[in-house]
Amino acid sequence: MELLIVVVLGLLGIAAATAIGPRLGVSAPLLLVVVGIGVSLLPFVPDVEIDPEWILAGVLPPLLYSTAVAMPSMEFRREFSAISGFSVGLVVVSALVLGVLFSWIIPGLGLAAGIALGAIVSPTDAVATSIVKRVGVSPRVVTVLEGESLLNDATALVLLRSAIAAGAASVTFWDVAGDFLWAVAIAVVVGFVVGKANLWVRSRVTDATVNTVISLTVPFLASVPVDELGGSGLVAAVVAGLVTGRGGIRSLSPQHRVSDVQTWRTVELVLEGAVFLVMGLEMAAIIDDLANEAYGIHHGLLLAVLALAAALAVRAAYVFPTLAIFARRTRRAAALKPKLAAVQERMDSRDLEEFAEEVAEREAERRPSGRAPAPNVERVKRFRTRLRRKVADLDYFLAEPLGWREGTVIVWAGMRGAVTLAAAQTLPADTPARSLLVLTAFFVAAISLIGQGGTLPWIVRAVKPAGVDPAATAAERSEIDRLLRDVAQQVRARHADRTRESLSRDEIRRFRLEIIHAQREALLEARDDGLYSSAVLGGVLETLDADQISIELRTEGDAADAA
Repeated sequence: MELLIVVVLGLLGIAAATAIGPRLGVSAPLLLVVVGIGVSLLPFVPDVEIDPEWILAGVLPPLLYSTAVAMPSMEFRREFSAISGFSVGLVVVSALVLGVLFSWIIPGLGLAAGIALGAIVSPTDAVATSIVKRVGVSPRVVTVLEGESLLNDATALVLLRSAIAAGAASVTFWDVAGDFLWAVAIAVVVGFVVGKANLWVRSRVTDATVNTVISLTVPFLASVPVDELGGSGLVAAVVAGLVTGRGGIRSLSPQHRVSDVQTWRTVELVLEGAVFLVMGLEMAAIIDDLANEAYGIHHGLLLAVLALAAALAVRAAYVFPTLAIFARRTRRAAALKPKLAAVQERMDSRDLEEFAEEVAEREAERRPSGRAPAPNVERVKRFRTRLRRKVADLDYFLAEPLGWREGTVIVWAGMRGAVTLAAAQTLPADTPARSLLVLTAFFVAAISLIGQGGTLPWIVRAVKPAGVDPAATAAERSEIDRLLRDVAQQVRARHADRTRESLSRDEIRRFRLEIIHAQREALLEARDDGLYSSAVLGGVLETLDADQISIELRTEGDAADAA
């Protein structure tokens, strides 16, 4: 009964923080951490200790899966270079630099244990994205931060595992590299297979409730086998989520997708809130564990401040040059844009079969035999798609450049969170100064969340990074509306022999559904070509889903009345 009361109070606390936080100008996770710390210090509240495996294996997979499903696949592809650099390269560099710092500052702490602690405090938390979304920064910044938080946990945990192993035996660089490659490779394969199987099975389930229940198992179906095989279950859950998010709109009905979204928003709210609340509640127990050590709370606090300062310095030293390199590449590629755009315009104005024949004739002229190959229309289509995507990518990078202002936001948004604390608690019991290391990790996460998270809106207002351009959004929406009208007109032209008066109510609804299906397919083709932003496309697709659900419900209602 006591546990039930605690759970109910926790859920009420999460709901209250989510409702009150925006009014106070504070993100709900930050508020929950502060509340948890305050409650843990009350004398009548017992110490709270949670097995870290519950966080790493039970909470993180569904959280990361949910974020991955909602991640726009087009933007993720475009920003993959930055995301992979920050989630792998930056984590490795941070862990090594912090490892040297920790082994130098803490007496008796070896380099391996220092790198283990460095790996623990290196990954960032996704809570930053909820803050930057609220203050209206560039969608590119949001995508980079979300993508980084999806993948850097896996890098940090592999490094932690390797560092712990190095403390007990000799481990070479190639051992660590091989471990990392295996962890990622097996995760990508299993995650992809689970994601595809998920779509195949759920596309054949007609009940929306059953469909949603199946979706709740997907992150664990991906993560658990991979963990057992020595891979990264978190990466597997992310890959399964990306596959589901990209393919779901074609494989699943609108009712199923809407049910999924609502359910997963609730799951995400509860799990994320519980993680941060528990993180705050664990403070008293972590401090009590330090009682038998030669170190005091002030040692952990000082060490955490130094570690966080060093981590931010390393992050800045990595982020700004990386963005400068990407900007230089974009400027070089932009010089080719006029030529690419001219080729694209030429292809769009020509019949594909005619263009394929022309390509075949040119290839024949270059062949010694002079024989022309058979025209390959599919190859021309693929080339046109790649060309459109390349031009659209250049437009995207040029329209939303990442300069020093955006870089400043990315650096300051690198907050540590629950993964840092959970990973610290997995350190072996015989690790030197273990209680101090766990306390340091807690202080790093808490100071980062409260300090950086609380001041991030001020930083955004101070540096004034690029935000959402209302004029560009309106122009995109106008182009999409024109596309939808053209598609609807094409469908009507196929039924030009029928007048509205000659159609029954059911036929009118089927006709309207045919238009919606054609419009959705046109939007998905535009998404694949990268022609419009995911935010605008997503809003229009949601409207089409709502229209289809409304028509289908009215049809079902009429059928029930007739029965």
